[in-house]
Amino acid sequence: MYRKFGKRLIDIVVSFLWLIVLMPLLLILAILIRFKLGSPILFKQDRPGLNGKIFRLYKFRTMTDERNEYGELLPDEERLTSFGKTLRATSMDELPELWNILKGNMSLVGPRPLLVEYLPLYSTEQLRRHNVRPGLTGHAQINGRNAINWSEKFRYDCWYVDNLSFWLDMKVIFLTVAKVFSRKGISSSTSVTMERFKGGDEEASC
Repeated sequence: MYRKFGKRLIDIVVSFLWLIVLMPLLLILAILIRFKLGSPILFKQDRPGLNGKIFRLYKFRTMTDERNEYGELLPDEERLTSFGKTLRATSMDELPELWNILKGNMSLVGPRPLLVEYLPLYSTEQLRRHNVRPGLTGHAQINGRNAINWSEKFRYDCWYVDNLSFWLDMKVIFLTVAKVFSRKGISSSTSVTMERFKGGDEEASC
């Protein structure tokens, strides 16, 4: 009952209420981003959702558009300002995803939506992460976020799909708040975010 109806009902109610409550903060962040990082204010990108259906994800931008003399974007670590790092560390850059949740593209809790280009690289087992809506936060996020490798991340995602419940979602939300305050796992050991997924046999199982 929760998987089929209750989870979506909670997503609608909570995302709607939080969008109203956080509206002043969203407006302030939008103004700060416009002056500190430029425009557009929102980062928009296609991501695969439930059953692999593509949707447009919305986030606040955290990087500038600085380019080298050849017109190519500088590396992420050079475009990520201290303000952008703060947005990521506090997860405030993710707040526009509440709109994705209200629309039904995402859920409060579920596997994080990854890049469309990863879809053909997944094993059959890893594709099971798309059996539920992607989440604003997820089981992998409370167990390491970007500090864990892809194999571990997919195992946590598939475990969530198999064990989805109201109490598990409440646990993930509670621990996510604790993770945000601790600011752990924001970056991998070699990147300001997470290394790109390249597929391969070593990542074949969940």
